[in-house]
Amino acid sequence: MRRNLYQEFYKLGHRKITWWSPIILLLLMVITGYGIGYNEGKLLTVTNYNSPDWIILLLVVVGATTFSMEFQNNAILTLLTKSPNKAIVYLSKYLVLFCYDCFLHAIAILFTIGLRYAPLNSHVSWSTIYLYHEPLWENMLKTVGVDLLTTMFIISLVFLLSCLINSNATVTIISLLIVFMGQFVSSSLLNYQDWLPLIKWNPFNMINLTREYYNYVTYYATSQLSNAQLLTGTLCYTLLFVTLGYLIFRKKYF
Repeated sequence: MRRNLYQEFYKLGHRKITWWSPIILLLLMVITGYGIGYNEGKLLTVTNYNSPDWIILLLVVVGATTFSMEFQNNAILTLLTKSPNKAIVYLSKYLVLFCYDCFLHAIAILFTIGLRYAPLNSHVSWSTIYLYHEPLWENMLKTVGVDLLTTMFIISLVFLLSCLINSNATVTIISLLIVFMGQFVSSSLLNYQDWLPLIKWNPFNMINLTREYYNYVTYYATSQLSNAQLLTGTLCYTLLFVTLGYLIFRKKYF
């Protein structure tokens, strides 16, 4: 496992997108700061200048190429011959992407601290009571924690699609459509009231987890699930997609 992790970190570290992503993230956060408005300092701090949406976008691009590119150029064969089993290859890729996910969220926190003192938005004290009767700093950290679960749910889905489809471009497009259209698909499904108790647990609904945490009233009306229920559903679907992705990867013909 140690050798596989080293190889995956080495490959990730030598990809240009890995180091361009923080710069792209900062630019998108600055644009968000200007776009949302000067008086929305609390919301921007809690959401790290809407970094959850931007980080998902970046992770989809990075994650979609983790398997697909190696399938396309047959580099996966080298990994398999040097590893004791396919489970280690699959798990090491997932763990490395999780570490990169944590890195992007940590960078987003640092950028947020800096942007709070820039003339983008009104300055708000870290101790200001905001969501759930908690201080602003606690809301921000909890949003990051919740979004780590949401992003790894998306990555588990990207891995599943990558094992099903060898085309990097196709996996990226489908994943982005799911991320940005999933909420609308879920809302449409929830219109079938007779099946609501079952349909509200559809996987598209789990994409609302982070947004519902920092905007509960609005997104509860959309998801029909509480924060705890969305959290449970996200964890279950993540485990399901990771398992299905591995089973397909294990049976895949190279």
